[in-house]
Amino acid sequence: MKKLSIVVHTSLQQELADCLRGLQLDSFMFSHIEEHSSQLKQDAFLSARDKVVGYVPQVRVDVILENERATTLLDELRGSGISFCGKGVFWIMDVEEAGEL
Repeated sequence: MKKLSIVVHTSLQQELADCLRGLQLDSFMFSHIEEHSSQLKQDAFLSARDKVVGYVPQVRVDVILENERATTLLDELRGSGISFCGKGVFWIMDVEEAGEL
């Protein structure tokens, strides 16, 4: 199994959630996070608010998937029409075990 994590600006949360719901995933989880970086002043996508408060409000979505589905999901997101250009990062990690408590 794999865990796909995607971090995007909060302005994309609703659009991303709608897209993921449409892709028939069993479940996904959002976490609200703040990005602090020395590179923020050069980021053309920052809002005036982000520049004033000194951090960028982000959301992270985590999805547990079968191995092949992690790659195909990324392709589907890239083709979804959501403008991620420069506004997000992702990583895929192996999951040794997953279940319910």
